[in-house]
Amino acid sequence: MRLPAPLLRNKKNAYKNVFGHALILAGSRQMLGAGALTALAAMRSGAGLTSIGIPKSLNAVMQKKAPNVVMTVSLPETREQTLAPSAVKTILTLSGQYDVLALGPGLSKNKGTQQLIKNVISQSKIPLVIDADGLNAVAASPQVLLKTKTSKILTPHPGEMARLAGTTKSLVEKKRRQTAVEFARKYQCVLLLKGPATLVVSSDGQVYTNRTGNAGMATAGSGDVLTGMITAFLAQGLSPFDAAKYGAYLHGVAGDLAARDKTKMAMIASDIIEYIPKAVKKACR
Repeated sequence: MRLPAPLLRNKKNAYKNVFGHALILAGSRQMLGAGALTALAAMRSGAGLTSIGIPKSLNAVMQKKAPNVVMTVSLPETREQTLAPSAVKTILTLSGQYDVLALGPGLSKNKGTQQLIKNVISQSKIPLVIDADGLNAVAASPQVLLKTKTSKILTPHPGEMARLAGTTKSLVEKKRRQTAVEFARKYQCVLLLKGPATLVVSSDGQVYTNRTGNAGMATAGSGDVLTGMITAFLAQGLSPFDAAKYGAYLHGVAGDLAARDKTKMAMIASDIIEYIPKAVKKACR
């Protein structure tokens, strides 16, 4: 699969703003690494600017974990050092400065944070990428997806898909395509259903089946990397369906290249980020 024009950077007079500004809401006291992986993957995947919104007390720690992230946005927090419901006003006010908003990795299941997620989704005016704890919030009330008129990409694994669809994981595995298509159509979203053959489904039922990737990628943080990649591609101007499709493809290629050099057994999520440039180079041939 060759890269589409928006990702090739052939414009000689281009500057960072041309390639999009992504805002990522991710991380909490116990899962700060998820936010760092997502942000670093977005930067490595070509986003011109990447900002990460985190609980204010974790700002200094995040800057050390992800020094290449251009900006951190300090937001109100709960006692558990997760994003507080009161952060919604700041997030929505600032969102006009960004091209895409990703939310979920490492945000926690704190009740206040889960309410924040639903409020952001329902009121957002910029494209959304929803993963992890963002999906947990949606699963509790899927109708929130219909309250926003902006585009949205959801990236569940089978367990998360089961909760979203109100069914069982075993049934999702048996009827992957049917479950994904029905959900994407019903809630007018792009759905990426993770698995050995990841499915990307558009809101009108178009399906892409990804064949790249390997078992070594079944490691903590791999999904956070994928979220960052998709977010970057969306920020650079790809359609939601294409951003998810190329994200799945290049994420898998990077994982395959990493497995070749580091073995499937020894791979970790940051290895996938390390091999994104080689995956892009391979797709440019």
